[in-house]
Amino acid sequence: MKSALVLVGSLAAAVGCAAILHNEPADDVESRPAHHMPDGTFVNTDGQAISKSFTDLLRWRWNRTEPSPQHFDVIHPDPDVIANPATTQITWLGHSAFLLQVKGKNILTDPHFSKRASPLSFAGPKRIVAPPLNIDELPHIHAVVISHNHYDHLDEESLTELYERQKDAPPLFLVPLGLKEELLSYDITNVVEMDWWESHEYEGMTLTALPVKHWSQRTFFDRNKSLWAGWLVDIEDFRFFHTGDSGYSDDFRKIGEDYPGIDLATIPIGAYDPRWFMKDAHMSPKEAVQTFIDLKAGKAIGMHWGTFILTDEEMDEPPVRLAEALKEKGIEAGNFSVMDHGEVSIIK
Repeated sequence: MKSALVLVGSLAAAVGCAAILHNEPADDVESRPAHHMPDGTFVNTDGQAISKSFTDLLRWRWNRTEPSPQHFDVIHPDPDVIANPATTQITWLGHSAFLLQVKGKNILTDPHFSKRASPLSFAGPKRIVAPPLNIDELPHIHAVVISHNHYDHLDEESLTELYERQKDAPPLFLVPLGLKEELLSYDITNVVEMDWWESHEYEGMTLTALPVKHWSQRTFFDRNKSLWAGWLVDIEDFRFFHTGDSGYSDDFRKIGEDYPGIDLATIPIGAYDPRWFMKDAHMSPKEAVQTFIDLKAGKAIGMHWGTFILTDEEMDEPPVRLAEALKEKGIEAGNFSVMDHGEVSIIK
C-alpha cells in the first residue's frame, strides 16, 4: 500500500513543487537571451536548470515521514479595513498569496484559494489552513502577479473565479514568459507575459519581471517551457518585491543594486527540507535573511510556510529558524517578520 501511495504522491510532486529537472548547456547565440535555450526551454541566470532525477524524488518520498498538520490562528480581516484602507497595507492570505493595497491599487500575488495544490483532486498537497478571505470578500483587484506555474502558485480555479468576478473590468494578469497560453486556456484574456527585466506600465503602476532561481513544470511534457520570476511593483514612491519561489542566488544582490529602495519584500522561508533535495529550488530561513540583506529592503515578510505540507520540516519550524537567523545577523525581528493568516500589516 505504501508503494502505491508514494508513487501517487511522487507523481503529484513531480508536477508540483519538487525539482526533477536536468542540466541544460548555456547557449552563446547573441540574438537569444542567455536564459533562453535552443529547444524553447529556460534556465537560471547561472546557465543551469535545477537538477534532480525521478529516482531522487522517489528516494525522498519513500523515506520521508510527513509532518503532522498543525493548528494556526486565522484572522478574518475587518471588511471595512479591506474595502477602505487608510494607508499602505498588506494582508497575508496564506502560502505565497498576499493582498497589497497601495494608493488606491489592489494587487494579488500568487492567489490560491483551493483545497489542494495539485493537478489531482484526490492527491497532492492539501490545504491545512483555510483562506482567511473568500474571493467574493476581496476588493476590486487591479493586478494579479504570478511567479511561475507550479500548482501552489498558479491555481486555475482561483484565477478563473477572480476573472469571472470582475469580467466587466477584470484584473490584469501578469505572468512570466510562456504562461500566457495557460491562462488563455482558462478563457482569461487580460494577460501580459513578460521576460526577465521587462516592465509594463498599467494604471499608474510599473510592474517588472526579475530573475530568481527556480524552475517550472505543470505536466510531464512542459518542464522549463515557461519562465519563473520575481515581481517588482512600483506605485508612486512605494516599491514592493515579491520573490515567488526561489533558491538562494546572486540574483538578489543584483536586484538590490539595480533596483534600490525596495520598501517591502515578501520572501519564502519554508519548504526547505531535506536540503539535499530542496536547496537549489527553495531557500532556507537563513538564506532568506541573506536575501533580505542582498535586496537592501526596508522590511520583509516571510511566506511559503504554514499553509500546505510540501516538504519535511514541521509546519511551525520556519518562523523559529527565521528568528534564529535574524538574531545571528543582528537584525531586529520587526524588520523581517511573519504574519498570522489573515493579518493586515500597515506598511506606511
